[in-house]
Amino acid sequence: MAKKRREESGPVPATWISTFSDLMNLLLCFFVMLFSMSTMDEAKLKEVVASMNSSFSIFEAGATSIGEGILISNGVSQLNELSEYINSTGKTAESDNDASELEQYDNDPQGIKEILEEQQLQDNEALAETIEEAVSESGMSDQIEVSFTAQYVQLSMKGAILFDSGSAEIKEESTSVLDKVGVILERYSNGIIEIEGHTDNVPISSSEYADNEELSSARALSVFYYLLENTNLDPVNLKHAGMGQRVPIADNSTAEGRSKNRRVEIRIYNSAS
Repeated sequence: MAKKRREESGPVPATWISTFSDLMNLLLCFFVMLFSMSTMDEAKLKEVVASMNSSFSIFEAGATSIGEGILISNGVSQLNELSEYINSTGKTAESDNDASELEQYDNDPQGIKEILEEQQLQDNEALAETIEEAVSESGMSDQIEVSFTAQYVQLSMKGAILFDSGSAEIKEESTSVLDKVGVILERYSNGIIEIEGHTDNVPISSSEYADNEELSSARALSVFYYLLENTNLDPVNLKHAGMGQRVPIADNSTAEGRSKNRRVEIRIYNSAS
């Protein structure tokens, strides 16, 4: 008689697993029942949410965010806005004071403008102090003057440092000055940089340049090209202009005043401007 082939079977599961599963189901039902019988203290919930709002600036409107916030009340459908929501909460804590100060000027554009300009002025003052320290460490305090307004921080160099009289070609011995200026600009500028050339009011007598307007423009362009070729500054952020004799900073009737007026100014504009 032929032997019947024995069918192989897996191991028999332990008997305790079935009991354990029943116990877990009973516990789950028990806690669901307890939760369904419990009540939530709405007043305490509002206090907790309001406290979190004032401490961490997480919710926009206290307890209202629990019932109507974009993350909870609308469920999974709003998860695509989660990254935007998280990014905004990080900035809220930093700007709470500024925002509350601006709220009182909702109907006063001039008031808002003054507050923003004051903030820019403080930022530029701090940047000017930092740049002034860098200029001093580079040994150029007698060659570069640092000043600032609410719109920009300015580095001013006398024309005689960079150019010979009536020329727009940068002197060989002055390239080290521009190299150090380039390092400062790379380190501290993140926006528009404008290079302006200025002259005194003495008419120019040169076959190369028709007047002071052309000379000042050529000098600004020379500094522009030098920085473009010898730094990593973004060309998109570099501007140049010739102002001729139109913006004097001293009296052109004296030799000393005319010397101050012959200058090159490099302005680092505040990004908020």
